[in-house]
Amino acid sequence: MGDTDPSLSSAEPTIPELGPLFDPDSVAVVGASPDSFYSGNLVANLLDYGFEGTLYPVNPGRDEVWGRECYDDVDDLPETVDLTVVSVPREYVVDVVATAGERGVPVALVLTAGFSEADEEGHRLASRLAETAAATGIRIVGPNCIGVMAARGATLTSTCSRQPQPGRIGLVSQSGALAFTTFFERAADRDLHFSHIVSTGNEADLTLTDYVAYLAEQETVDVICAYVEGIDDPEQFMRVAERATRDGTPVLTVKIGQSDLAEEATLSHTGSLTGSDDAWRAAFDQTGVQRVPDIPDLLSRANAHTAYDAVDGDRLCIASTSGGLASLLADMAAERNLALPDIDGATERTLLAIDELLTYGGFNNPADIRGYGAEVLPEIADALLSDDAFDAYVFAIGLPGVDDRAETIATDLERIVTAADDPVYVLWTGRKEPDDPTVTPPYARLRESVPVYEDPGRCLDAVASTTEYVEDRDRVADQPSRRELADALDVPDLDLPRGRVLEWRETEPLLDAFDIPVVETRVATDPEAAVAAAEAVGYPVVLKVDSPALPHRTDIGAVALGLDSPEAVHEAYRDVREAALAHVDESDVAGVLVQPMVDDGVEAILGVAPGDVFDSVVTVGPGGVLVEALDESATLVPPFSPGDARRAVEGTALADLLTDRRGGAALSVEDVVDLLVNVGNLAASVDAVGELDLNPVVITEDGPVAVDVLVRTRD
Repeated sequence: MGDTDPSLSSAEPTIPELGPLFDPDSVAVVGASPDSFYSGNLVANLLDYGFEGTLYPVNPGRDEVWGRECYDDVDDLPETVDLTVVSVPREYVVDVVATAGERGVPVALVLTAGFSEADEEGHRLASRLAETAAATGIRIVGPNCIGVMAARGATLTSTCSRQPQPGRIGLVSQSGALAFTTFFERAADRDLHFSHIVSTGNEADLTLTDYVAYLAEQETVDVICAYVEGIDDPEQFMRVAERATRDGTPVLTVKIGQSDLAEEATLSHTGSLTGSDDAWRAAFDQTGVQRVPDIPDLLSRANAHTAYDAVDGDRLCIASTSGGLASLLADMAAERNLALPDIDGATERTLLAIDELLTYGGFNNPADIRGYGAEVLPEIADALLSDDAFDAYVFAIGLPGVDDRAETIATDLERIVTAADDPVYVLWTGRKEPDDPTVTPPYARLRESVPVYEDPGRCLDAVASTTEYVEDRDRVADQPSRRELADALDVPDLDLPRGRVLEWRETEPLLDAFDIPVVETRVATDPEAAVAAAEAVGYPVVLKVDSPALPHRTDIGAVALGLDSPEAVHEAYRDVREAALAHVDESDVAGVLVQPMVDDGVEAILGVAPGDVFDSVVTVGPGGVLVEALDESATLVPPFSPGDARRAVEGTALADLLTDRRGGAALSVEDVVDLLVNVGNLAASVDAVGELDLNPVVITEDGPVAVDVLVRTRD
């Protein structure tokens, strides 16, 4: 068989059983002590926030703690607990977890730090923890974990300043401090609540991907938020995220830092086109994951997904008490590709008949209802919400949210939002600080029952997030899954040499195996053979030195173009060989390639670039001189569907170059899509290929054809 990519043959992601973690009936805390910040505060929060199960403190240095008998060891407990919390010096952690695993405890939550984030000994201990999990079957959260929370289960963290209220957002965070001190606190201040929060720690066993897989199956979770620093197995994450998207659970992500993509030096042009973060952007896009810039954005968008059913489309109606705010929202809607259909017909006539609106002439969308419109919000809502031209609504209130008038506005808006069949968003941009700080202002009381947005941009981001999710869900559902794409790969039986650029005789079978068209190419080893080859392929021709030691042969003059006679070919053969031999030994020159000139078409660049986090990525974009001129390309994570390939091509200028040709017939975008899929299949199937550069590929009326190819294999 061929040398396949092992990541694609991995088992389909499973859903871990984490009920004992989030809703345990019995908990043992090893290292329990009121004097310990971590274990002491964790136990205090567990008990204060409604845990009704059995708590077993384990600490050989104490007889009693929190009014409970203290046990010396997990083995001494009168029952096998659901969950063991471990807060002991790192040198004892593996033994404690092993004992719990051998006892049959299903999950261990390891708070202790000093593992893979610390030093060599920490790395060794982390490896032993992973081995213990595999050997005993216990699942491990952490180590170096600040804890977890389930609002309808148990709160198991030292850092939680108030009792969690049941919400419908699942949060998985690779930063423990951010999870509870920022995400949780900031959301609670805005009456936004979580169903689950997980601090993943160092992920010696359970990973961010495992938690996402679990949360996507929970009935109490409407949307998953993930704070991501890095993922060791991105293919598994993509499959889990794709499944969640397809099955109706949006995944929203803040991804920080840069991936390790393309850290090794690349020889190919396609490698240099791929930025450090392009692969993550592609992975999220292909699986329907929405990437957001920061925590407030994550929370505001998640709020919309929990509050509203799936939206029917992107047709938005905006009613604003401020003309200026209406104009601002119109621009913001356009930036987010939200449609603003006209307000006309019976709806417009009904609004014009409302005396309080003081409107002359007609209504636009956004509708400026002026401040007077706040007095008749129910009548306005009745007119707008009965119009089938719209899928969602924004009521933008540019008035104080703290006075007596705000009381009526808040009451009206709550009734409007809760009674509406379509999503109705409230944007309230006026004053928020009441004269009496001990009194909850009307806008804040409204926020307890419906989402209230204070920033115009975040409000429309939330609207756009819900519409984009429906589009992503349908798109992902309509195409093969990543598992199906991987299973459908036809892996050729190739034995490629490792760790170098391939000669043409080694490259040709690889390209043939994946139906990647290349201009007719012949290898000559003397001038007479070059002339014969030129006459066979037809003048004018190109001569190129075939040498693995010279991947950039143009730079040293080892390429000759536009040769139109036997004499020119004869002379060029000697010239390109001499240019090559000035830099490499004769043993490094396999021959001279002879190809016909191809110059009537649109040039593109396609290829495969290496990476560490993602095994490889595929790049497509305009080629030739346009590579640098346009600085525009698209990236995909293989394998990918024709639908993803088409979106990639159409996302660059290449599609326009193919279809809008001055003085020439349009060329086929679908032919390029097919070629791109084949390149993706090659990248996914043949792990030996580190880089593939097809630059340029010339797209003609007869289809695309690569006129220059570089393949480098991995060591």
